[in-house]
Amino acid sequence: MAKWLVKTEPDECSIDDFAHRPEKPITWDGVRNYQARNFLAAMAEGDEVFIYHSSCRHIGVAGVVRVVRAAYPDPAQFDPDSPYYDPKSTAEKPRWQAVDMQFQRKLKRLVALDELKNIAGLEGLPLVKRGNRLSVMPLSDEHWQTILQQQGPD
Repeated sequence: MAKWLVKTEPDECSIDDFAHRPEKPITWDGVRNYQARNFLAAMAEGDEVFIYHSSCRHIGVAGVVRVVRAAYPDPAQFDPDSPYYDPKSTAEKPRWQAVDMQFQRKLKRLVALDELKNIAGLEGLPLVKRGNRLSVMPLSDEHWQTILQQQGPD
């Protein structure tokens, strides 16, 4: 089972949106970066994903969701009314992927970006490197566990 981190602006989709209806999967769509798209395509059912709140007042890792449907063509790319519409995408050759994810748990506290930048062992994590804007990224098991440990004991 792989581990991932996805960035989101909480006013668009937050861990609270997942928690509000924990039985209902949410489609993760609208990713329009090729490298991030390739990471979405690599996600498999059962993979765990950190939800990371960005472009907001409290930036950091907020919770955990699970992939419940592996990558499939992002329906938004075909919808002319969607901000994610891509006229170059066709049903035969879709350019963009989506996955469905479902709530697992909120972290006991938000693990802030400033804190993550100062944790030994996370130096190689793209998230903490200057200039990284990738919205989907894989995590090693070590990075996953290190981040989880920051929320405090169970």
